Amino acid sequence: MEWYGILIVSFSVILLLMGSGLPVFVSFFFANLAGVLLVIGPRGYGMFSNSVYDTLTAENFATIPLFILMGEILFRSGSVDVLAKAVDVVVGRVRGRMYLLVIVLSTIFGALSGSAVAVAAMLGRSLLPQMSAMGYNKQLASSTILAGASLAPIIPPSVLVIVIGSLVTNVSIAGLLIAGIIPGAIIAVVFASYIGIRVLLDPSLAPKQEVRPAISTKDVIKALLSTLPFGLVIFSVMGLILLGIATPSEAAAAGVVGAMLTAVVYRRFSLSLTWSALKSAASISAMILLIVASSKLFGQLLSFSGATPGLIRFVGELQIDPMVMLLLLMLVPLILCMFMDQFAFMLLAIPLYEPILRAYGFDPLWFWTLFLINLTIGSITPPFGYTLFALKGVAQDMSIRVIYRSAWPAVIIFLSAMVLFAFVPSLITFLPNLLN
Repeated sequence: MEWYGILIVSFSVILLLMGSGLPVFVSFFFANLAGVLLVIGPRGYGMFSNSVYDTLTAENFATIPLFILMGEILFRSGSVDVLAKAVDVVVGRVRGRMYLLVIVLSTIFGALSGSAVAVAAMLGRSLLPQMSAMGYNKQLASSTILAGASLAPIIPPSVLVIVIGSLVTNVSIAGLLIAGIIPGAIIAVVFASYIGIRVLLDPSLAPKQEVRPAISTKDVIKALLSTLPFGLVIFSVMGLILLGIATPSEAAAAGVVGAMLTAVVYRRFSLSLTWSALKSAASISAMILLIVASSKLFGQLLSFSGATPGLIRFVGELQIDPMVMLLLLMLVPLILCMFMDQFAFMLLAIPLYEPILRAYGFDPLWFWTLFLINLTIGSITPPFGYTLFALKGVAQDMSIRVIYRSAWPAVIIFLSAMVLFAFVPSLITFLPNLLN
């Protein structure tokens, strides 16, 4: 079979298995079993088991369960609630403050969970009813939640970034993690500015007088001081990486220690909390690592069968302008992520995209950061974005039409940011280059 036939059959089988309702891991598992049998034969199952073992025992992958455990400890200990209250105090009595609060909290929650769907569901369940009761515009509140939640895969520490860094060759995980800081901050500031302009032009979007006590300078200072233990966690992770003191795995371990110390300082630490956090982190991590191991084997099979070399030759002969190729590579996830999970698509795309990147000489830090931003856009683009349905699932009193309309400002801002980052790569590569 020709290389393009192998690609078409391979991806069609996996997509059909996923479409049948099977979990991502099971779909990859069955496709790999069949692929090994057809390409190599029964003797290839030894390679199958060795590949899975080598992937699961790689040092890079230790970062994933550690970051997940850090987030579990912070969430279960209620440490995040302390931070949320502090942010609320610092924002003050600014009109439309709840919109700004959503942006800040979604950035924080996104850093801890890395899942846009999870953050959208969390904020939609906790803050959206409160904002509605206070007189905030439901559509703008929904738009703010969708935009804030979509920062989750971009800002560090992001599990998706670690997976990409572990599966892609010749790219630094530390560099990928840090590459998301400036883009995430720019998008957050732009959307916050958009909210401010909307409220300024149409004051009816936010309540005229929010019922809350006056906030003194002493209250603000006290609130800032209460966030210092949480700042320890941030420094333990990103600070140590930026300073070149620790690898991502070591920084993740330091982050877990920081999270435990934070829970102790806030007097919310207990052995039962630690045990429940460990169990949850182990369950989530096991599923992610099994999926990643299956995806890596899938990429090896494509290379062994001749599909990957054939694709490289084909792309090299096309002589398409690099920016046109970049547009094509970005258009695919933008469309497909309306219909399928971001994580599943990413695992399918990496084996296919990596040889094309090498053929065109794209900077992997720049490209994969753009790719992550693109994944988030697809998941909030009507009519089938996953994050839209996650928000609708918890916002029962909102029609899907309102949620669709609320998504477009976020989509436009994220797309505009992608164009900016595509033409000004230094916004992505500046911080990672400091590590060299």
